[in-house]
Amino acid sequence: MKRTNLNIFAVAIFLSVVGFLMDGDVKEPSMLMRFVEFFMMIVVLFTIISIFYHSFVFAKKSVLKD
Repeated sequence: MKRTNLNIFAVAIFLSVVGFLMDGDVKEPSMLMRFVEFFMMIVVLFTIISIFYHSFVFAKKSVLKD
């Protein structure tokens, strides 16, 4: 895995942990649901950050090439 993807993954995990700690559900979900929420939040954040980062790098390279 590339170093940039590992860094993006680390940021996604950090943001997921912060979101998990700040979660204030009135009714506590089951433990399985907590794990599913946590890992899906990591996947969603990783995907969103990766799309923004890689599209920015691609646009920057293509603009500088011209």
